[in-house]
Amino acid sequence: MIKRGIRNNNPLNIRHSSDRWEGARIEQTDRSFVQFTSMAYGYRAAWKLLESYWKHFKTQRLPFTVGNIVARWAPPTENNTDAYTKTVLNLTSLGGKENLPRPLVGLAIEKLVKLLSAMTVVECGIPLAEVDTEAIWQGYDLAFPGRRLTRAGYVRSAEPLMLNPIALPEALEKSFHDWDEYWDWSPNAHSD
Repeated sequence: MIKRGIRNNNPLNIRHSSDRWEGARIEQTDRSFVQFTSMAYGYRAAWKLLESYWKHFKTQRLPFTVGNIVARWAPPTENNTDAYTKTVLNLTSLGGKENLPRPLVGLAIEKLVKLLSAMTVVECGIPLAEVDTEAIWQGYDLAFPGRRLTRAGYVRSAEPLMLNPIALPEALEKSFHDWDEYWDWSPNAHSD
């Protein structure tokens, strides 16, 4: 039997709320959890929630750690938060007090991909090997287009970099035209 979170394309079991999620199915047949059109959109919502958690923890002066994230995601009133946190820590090998990177910045987000993978295991009850990590990355690109960075700070994305042409001011355009004329007739222009 297909697990509910997988069937709903909502691997982190995001509940219905006032949020209007991009990629949500038009017809919602699950009364508790949002249904998405694809797994990537389910992960997009998870990334957006992680970013909102980061902002919340910053205003509360709390560290962005696995324990704090899980306690907010799966509160003790509804879940065994300690067991959830221990499972995530065991699956990710992240430190319990390690301050995780901000999702929006896009640097070192491999740690957050591990976090979402482990949370998927807990939420859906599937083995780690069955987690669709490509959908997690696609969800990130849907949530924060062009924000994935390498350690050096360069954009890392499957999308090609597109530059929009801009018109040059007339004076600058004329100076290029003058240079072309100089290049054509100047005897010094072609010397080494």
